Amino acid sequence: MKRWISLLCALSLLLAALTGCTSAGAPAESSAAEAPAETAAPQESAAPSADAAADASAPADFPPQTDADMFTDRDTRAAYDEESAVRIELNGSSISASSDSVQINGTTAILTEEAIYIVSGTLDDGMLVVDADEAAKLQIVLDNASITSSTSAALYVLEADKVFVTLAEGSQNALANGGSFVAIDDSDIDGAVYSKQDLTFNGSGALTVTSPAGHGIVGNDDLVLAGGTYAVTSASHGLNANDSVRITGATGLTLDAGKDGIHAENNDDASLGFVYISGGAFTIEAEGDGISAGAYLQITDGAYDILAGGGSVNGESQSSTSWGGFRGGPMEAASSAGETSESSTSMKGLKAVSSLVISGGAFTIDAADDAVHTNAGMTVSGGTFAIATGDDAFHADETLTVTGGTIDISESYEGLEALHLDIQGGEISLVSRDDGLNAAGGTDGSGSTGGRDGRFGGGWMGGAPEAPADPGEAPERPDDSAKEPAEPPQDAADGSVAPPEMPEGGGRGGRGGMGGGFSSASSEGSIAISGGTLTIQASGDGLDANGTIEITGGTTVVTGPTSGDNAVLDYDTSATIAGGTFLGTGAAGMAQTFRSAEQGVVAERVSGSAGDGIVLADASGTALLTLSPALDFQFIVLSSPDLVSGETYTLTVGGTSTEVQAS
Repeated sequence: MKRWISLLCALSLLLAALTGCTSAGAPAESSAAEAPAETAAPQESAAPSADAAADASAPADFPPQTDADMFTDRDTRAAYDEESAVRIELNGSSISASSDSVQINGTTAILTEEAIYIVSGTLDDGMLVVDADEAAKLQIVLDNASITSSTSAALYVLEADKVFVTLAEGSQNALANGGSFVAIDDSDIDGAVYSKQDLTFNGSGALTVTSPAGHGIVGNDDLVLAGGTYAVTSASHGLNANDSVRITGATGLTLDAGKDGIHAENNDDASLGFVYISGGAFTIEAEGDGISAGAYLQITDGAYDILAGGGSVNGESQSSTSWGGFRGGPMEAASSAGETSESSTSMKGLKAVSSLVISGGAFTIDAADDAVHTNAGMTVSGGTFAIATGDDAFHADETLTVTGGTIDISESYEGLEALHLDIQGGEISLVSRDDGLNAAGGTDGSGSTGGRDGRFGGGWMGGAPEAPADPGEAPERPDDSAKEPAEPPQDAADGSVAPPEMPEGGGRGGRGGMGGGFSSASSEGSIAISGGTLTIQASGDGLDANGTIEITGGTTVVTGPTSGDNAVLDYDTSATIAGGTFLGTGAAGMAQTFRSAEQGVVAERVSGSAGDGIVLADASGTALLTLSPALDFQFIVLSSPDLVSGETYTLTVGGTSTEVQAS
């Protein structure tokens, strides 16, 4: 007990002069002058100009960064001079040091000068504290060191310009909190490692961090990992920083976190609170987000295995068959998978408040909420992705641009969602319980909130349905599944495909008002496909735009939906095709085709079963387009540069052939 009283008293005096402390061990030559010099640091905060963050509450646009912007030479240099170093020996319940630059009070060692410190041994219950000049740069070498503090941080950086923690080659090190945190100064220390200043870890050794009552490693400024192997177990965030988390090198990082695996957030400056990663191997199991950035998130390389919120199995149940209200009226909102409120926990794989940029890396993500999410814009130009999610695989509130990479989405509510979807390249394969691609706009909370738009307000293709007793209940519609293939349908003015025979009741009724859907749906939504390969299996709409669809290149294959209230193409304003190949099969009830085309389009109401071969051949019998859908279908829309409007082709479905004309 006396030891704990002594510790708390000593720590409370850290902000004052430490004249009353004593030193142990023989003095050594001063090492301050021999410590490696740090080259010029990146520009202020290594982030874009603070002018971009004049309004701290609003996300800013950030240009891509590089390693040269993010790291100094000394961040990545783990060398040190053993002969000039100060040695600190941990002896269970005591500490010894070779220089009076180490002030010792019981089981607390206080480093007061710029120098190289080599720490070895075990400290059962104590602390390593840095309290040096504000301009000092210290290097702490952990060489088989193990420190546990029962009531505080094992390593506490109070004052310095920057501290470098080097993990000695081949060493096994441990820093741990014992299960509680007691305030010892004006900072509420809440991490097994806690730094008020810039903190860098490097080297090639290993470090285990255990924090059963708080965060693993906390940096109030910049937190850098530039080498080493880490295993962090924490009740809260694994890595937590106010200004930034920056990771490079051959870093191996295993995080088991009660909140976010990696978390950066600055409530005072929107240009800070960012995460930059250019390499490493990451295994992250987080109850919250895998990686969360309050500003931007940029990843250029690395291998990532992320389990967020227990995975996609914990995503809330979504309905992909929700209908809009009768005659466009409101419908009770359905739940949205992984949708979070201010009081709930975010459980996303990768998340950024502002821009999110991925140019490389290998990602395996299983998330209860969105796998990859930003409240602003997102760019994916490379990398490989294996994704299962309870909500959207990729979600951007603004523009989502894909120019490269290989994306495999095995499970999602919606595959890709943004106000503007711009697919320029890459290989994308996805399975969705609702829309494959959804251009809607608004904030997080995609899904079936309010269901489908109320397009049945004028009756089913002109016939006024009987109003349901429940205003949220969909009106009865004819069963089209048994209809034989018909003559080529005629496109309506809005691009929808008329059925072969109109029911009594007059012409096609007008669309009802929009039902629910995206939390703030916008007719400005757009889907643009100019390259790449997309393979979509959707239970909802294949391509759904609350605005426009424009295809000018690439290959797009859509299988599904099978329900009549969804379609291969679903748009509000227009759909055009002027290049590329499009093959789509799905339900006929709400079918739309392209409103305008610079190449031939075949849109046919024809039924088939999953696995039936579809072949479109020219007059010579040459197969131009082939497809074998994985789901049943009643409608086909095909287009390619090989098709000519007005020409006749042979369409074979499941061995049955018929002549069709391209529009």
